[in-house]
Amino acid sequence: MTALWITLAVVAAVLAVGSLAYSMSARRRRGGGARPGSKGSGASGLVTAPRPPDRPPPPASPPDRPPARPPTDRPPARPPTAARPTARRPPDRPPAPAALDEEGAPVDREAPVEGEALAEVAPPTFRERLGRSRGVFAGLRSLRGKGMALAAWDELEESLLRADVGVATTDVLLEDLRRRVREKVIGNGDELVDALRSDLVDLLHLEQRGGATGAEIAPGGGPMSGEAVEVAEPDGRGLRFDDEEGVVNVWLFVGVNGVGKTTTVGKVARQQAGAGRSVLLAAGDTFRAAAGEQLATWAERVGAEIVRGAEGGDPSAVVFDAVQRAAARGHSLVLADTAGRLHTKVNLVEELKKIRRVAERPPGRVTEVLLVLDATTGQNGLVQAREFTDAVAVTGVVLTKLDGTAKGGIVVAIQRELGLPVKLVGLGEGPDDLVPFDPAGFVDALLG
Repeated sequence: MTALWITLAVVAAVLAVGSLAYSMSARRRRGGGARPGSKGSGASGLVTAPRPPDRPPPPASPPDRPPARPPTDRPPARPPTAARPTARRPPDRPPAPAALDEEGAPVDREAPVEGEALAEVAPPTFRERLGRSRGVFAGLRSLRGKGMALAAWDELEESLLRADVGVATTDVLLEDLRRRVREKVIGNGDELVDALRSDLVDLLHLEQRGGATGAEIAPGGGPMSGEAVEVAEPDGRGLRFDDEEGVVNVWLFVGVNGVGKTTTVGKVARQQAGAGRSVLLAAGDTFRAAAGEQLATWAERVGAEIVRGAEGGDPSAVVFDAVQRAAARGHSLVLADTAGRLHTKVNLVEELKKIRRVAERPPGRVTEVLLVLDATTGQNGLVQAREFTDAVAVTGVVLTKLDGTAKGGIVVAIQRELGLPVKLVGLGEGPDDLVPFDPAGFVDALLG
């Protein structure tokens, strides 16, 4: 009997323990497991995330204090301190009022309106813009203050050749300088540089006539021994203009492709309009569509009229129409752009001759044929000048991009070997960077 009761007690204990284990397992499955640190939390081997503690509710505001302001992202303002005054920011200046025309539309101040005087800008100087050419003659300038030596002659010859003065002109200059050294006229480096400066200025002031380009011209001011050469002072480097009543002056601009003819026409138009002349532009380059658009932009800027033709049309017809319109509307000057052409293309050179013949028909009168040369081409420009001179009787040279090359001596070669005066030179890309050529200023910039 006693054994029976013991057995029943054991069974009851086992059932109680099983029931308790089952209830705890069910609670874990429902998320209600035991908290960390409680008895039996590590018995099952499961790691449970700790439950964050509940935040206490904020204390109630006292009835006499205003409710708290909602939080913002701004940092708390620093209370002002009397000992640390803050600097006041100056008020912004109001923008200048834009210029308006009669209809209230804004006016572009870069393009002068009709009748408005062009702003006068100081032209650039040779010394400011001929940095590369001056660099070629740096060694020659260093001879000042030194005696005569063999190295001085080597430096002189190298500088002249590197500057593209040309072999023939360099030999003439050196021969004349050596003669004066032998005659004790030149005795040191200063006198040598001064004598070279004088010779270069003399060469640039001479004009050869009668086609005697192969003769030797003495730098001292007269012909060398040998063939007689007529030497005369040029009429001037200014652009020729006929003031006769009823005459329409025509200036033709010729040259190969890419030398800057259209830009040169625009800059010359700006100069002439600023001088008070009534200018009309003729877009004779009908083979390049962009040339007409570019010239039209220049015409708008300077307040000049323009005559254009159909793309690919006859350029001589455009020039003829321009002359007739200029006569009808009282314009005294026609600036005619022409298409770039190689001097070796016979058909294109013949077309250029036709343009000149048409421009000469009354009331037109061709008073200038300006050959535009790129200074960076060097001696190749001489070949171009000879061919264009034979075709259309070039009266002067416009040398562009002189500031971007070390070959400034090409000016001397053109003057001496062709007898063509360099009338204008380009010293930059600005609208006022096309300036009259000044021989003395040019040589002083190189050797000064």
